[in-house]
Amino acid sequence: MAGQWLLHVAVLGAAAWLAGMSPGGAQSIPPGAVACSGCHPPSAGGAIPPLAGMSSEAITASMLAFRTGARPATVMDRISKGFSDQEVRAIADWFALGKLP
Repeated sequence: MAGQWLLHVAVLGAAAWLAGMSPGGAQSIPPGAVACSGCHPPSAGGAIPPLAGMSSEAITASMLAFRTGARPATVMDRISKGFSDQEVRAIADWFALGKLP
């Protein structure tokens, strides 16, 4: 019985690890996220806020506000127009996990 339990734990652990390492897994960097690190620093201290750890909802709302012009911007208004709603959500979800490219 204990051997079967250990086998199940090992299989589940391997599956979780593989899912995180696969291109579609939770650990893969969504397209476009690497470009964000060119301006957004890994930690606070500048005029441009870090994205890692910010809520997905806040990042998504900001991107949509930049896109519509509801939020003033220097370059983010143009950058935000280059991403679909689905891409914005994927990037926002990834950064909300505290990830850095």
